[in-house]
Amino acid sequence: MSGSGSDEQWRDKLTPEQFHVCREKGTERAFTGKYWDTKTAGTYRCACCGEALFDSVTKYDSGSGWPSFYAPIAEEGLLTETDSSFGMARTEVMCRGCGAHLGHLFPDGPRPTGLRYCINSASLDLEEQQAASP
Repeated sequence: MSGSGSDEQWRDKLTPEQFHVCREKGTERAFTGKYWDTKTAGTYRCACCGEALFDSVTKYDSGSGWPSFYAPIAEEGLLTETDSSFGMARTEVMCRGCGAHLGHLFPDGPRPTGLRYCINSASLDLEEQQAASP
């Protein structure tokens, strides 16, 4: 479904938490999302449209309580814009494919990028990497 889906269509596809985070720009509580401490190898996809967004090799423990990545699979897959809500200026990160709110981008990440993509678990689906056959 593209970003132009109606609220009713998105509500039918997403859980209430996913709808709140992805379509209403909500945020899950720290340390509560299903992926904040996941170490499983794979590709993190947009929970709304399935776009491949982050690879597990760029995921790291930021201590923030949300899944954090130092780089996306492709910058072209993301949109960013200034978010001035809650009296602060932050950089919002969205899926280019459907416009889903994913989280925020901060300049305090590790090398090699120095960036921290702080992403809500509710906006992601992990496609686990299949083990190589013997």
